[in-house]
Amino acid sequence: MTRRTALGGFVLTGCAARRTVTSIPAKPAFGKVQVAEDRVIRTVVGLRPYRPSGFVVKRESFGDKALIHNYGHGGGGMTLSWGTSQLAVDLAPEVRQAAVLGCGGVGLATARLLQRRGAQVTIYTKSLPPETTSNIAGAQWWPTSVFNEDKATPAFREQFVAACRHSYRHFQTMLGDYYGVRWIRNYMVSDSPVRNSFILGADSPIRDLYPEYADLPDNATPFERYARRFTTMLIEPSTYLPAVLRDFQLSGGRVVVGEFDRERLSALSEPAIFNCTGLGAGALFGDPEIGPVKGQLTVLLPQPEIDYNLLTGGLYMFPRRDGILLGGTWERGVNDLAPNLEARARVIAGHKEIFARLGT
Repeated sequence: MTRRTALGGFVLTGCAARRTVTSIPAKPAFGKVQVAEDRVIRTVVGLRPYRPSGFVVKRESFGDKALIHNYGHGGGGMTLSWGTSQLAVDLAPEVRQAAVLGCGGVGLATARLLQRRGAQVTIYTKSLPPETTSNIAGAQWWPTSVFNEDKATPAFREQFVAACRHSYRHFQTMLGDYYGVRWIRNYMVSDSPVRNSFILGADSPIRDLYPEYADLPDNATPFERYARRFTTMLIEPSTYLPAVLRDFQLSGGRVVVGEFDRERLSALSEPAIFNCTGLGAGALFGDPEIGPVKGQLTVLLPQPEIDYNLLTGGLYMFPRRDGILLGGTWERGVNDLAPNLEARARVIAGHKEIFARLGT
């Protein structure tokens, strides 16, 4: 959100003139993704930091320091990054010197918003891009798999909606080649009517954040009888994360790489600590609810002519410049970064069957 209160005084940099906004395609065009083993270029694994009751944004004391938590975003970390970070920095308006723990999408957004408020910021992290969990994200702007609808309180849902709105507006200021953010159409297809949910449906409180939303006529796509269309943003982590880190450093930010336990954190000179450690918050700050959800992406050679996202039957395809992403795994409680070969085979076979319907 472009408002000064929402973005902490966002200022366009000299790079802004180089950005080009990608337009929305005029009509649906379903190019065929070439799904084959000999087109696979990598399979990557990440651990989503999931809390059934939702992410944590709150302030507490840590000795003589202020500790502001911003973690536990499940499958929506990149999507919500600017939103929950806005909520987090709003909890410490007096801060002029801050430590941010973590250098993924959430940590970087928090650090940049603090800088825009005039704070001197140091990021303390054990990993830098491209070695962060955020680099493994599919990075569609879509706040999915963030919480269990049966566990989330009304207060959390209100916080979630606020974070979505802040983040959605902020990402629109980053469209273009410099940050690697662009608009793209999505088609959610099914052999039965597409189910509504709190995050996507006619009655969703964030329904207005999905332009071109429509339940299409039967057989409007070549994939399944029923289809829901909506347009959102796709983020290229390999472009986006280095760009935001570069902005942070050019604005005077400092990065310290290493392992940090509670004793070392207590010794930091900064009077405020922003905890953006994701899954690490469980051990570091004693949160028993947070746990890993293993996610896996198999990536095919890029196809520049593919300009839509497809979601169907638990599988999804996102076309990025660094490759065609094939996903569809959610292994809760699995803390293993080795590729699941059975899941890999299932995802490839499922997408191969889907795109076979397009013919040659």
